[in-house]
Amino acid sequence: MTTFTISLADFCVEINSIFETTRTFCKDYLCEGVPEFSVSISQKDITFEREKSAKEDLLEGIPIRQFSDEYLETLAVYRKICTKLLERETLLFHGSAVAVDGEVYLFTAKSGTGKSTHTALWRQVFGDRAVMINDDKPLLKLTPKGVLVCGTPWNGKHGLGCNKMVPLKAICILERAERNAVTSVNVAEALPMLMQQSFRTGTPGGTVLLFEILDKLTERVQLYRLGCNMDPQAAVVAYEGMKG
Repeated sequence: MTTFTISLADFCVEINSIFETTRTFCKDYLCEGVPEFSVSISQKDITFEREKSAKEDLLEGIPIRQFSDEYLETLAVYRKICTKLLERETLLFHGSAVAVDGEVYLFTAKSGTGKSTHTALWRQVFGDRAVMINDDKPLLKLTPKGVLVCGTPWNGKHGLGCNKMVPLKAICILERAERNAVTSVNVAEALPMLMQQSFRTGTPGGTVLLFEILDKLTERVQLYRLGCNMDPQAAVVAYEGMKG
C-alpha cells in the first residue's frame, strides 16, 4: 500500500493506493497539507471499474477493452474522491476546458464529436493567450464569487492540462455543423447534456446533490450551443460569441 496526499480544487486528499504508479500519475498535484479526507483502494474497487468498463463497451457495441489494474486504480481513486467532493459543491464534469485571457470556456459534447479537436483550434488561433486547464475531466468548484475550473491529473489521453484554478466564463455544448454559429441556450435546453456529462454516484443522495449543484452552476454561468466545423474560424466564432 502506498500513501500520499494531493491537492485538488484546494482540497487536500489522502490516497491509499495499491500501486506506486498511482502516486506517479498524481505527481503534479502532490502536497504536504493536512488531508480533509482520505480514500483507500482495494482489489474490489479495481474489479468494479473493470466490470463497469466492460458493460459500457457492450452497450456501445465495441470489443471489450482490456485495461491494467494500475490504470483502473486511477479511475477508482477519482470515483471515490469525486463522490466526496459532491458534498463540497465540487463536481467532476466531462469536457475540454481552455482558458483565454484568464477565463475558461468549457466545451462538452457526446463522445467523438470533437471537443479536443475544437480546443486545439483555440490554441492554434490564440497562441499563448490560450491555456489548457483540462482536456477531459476537470472539476467545477462553486464559490461565493463564481465557479472555478480546476485542473486534475485526469486530463485525457494526451495529458493536456495544468494544476490551475481559473474562473469559468461559459459552458458550450458542441455539435458538428457545416457552418459555424454560436447561440445562447436556456437551462431547460442545456440540462440533459449537463446531466449526462456530470459525475453521478448512482445513489439517491448523490442525485439530489448533483441537482443542487447544477441548479447553482446554471445560475452563475452562461450556457451556449456551438455548431462548428473543424476550420480555425470556428474558434474565432465561438470566442466572439461567448466573450460578452
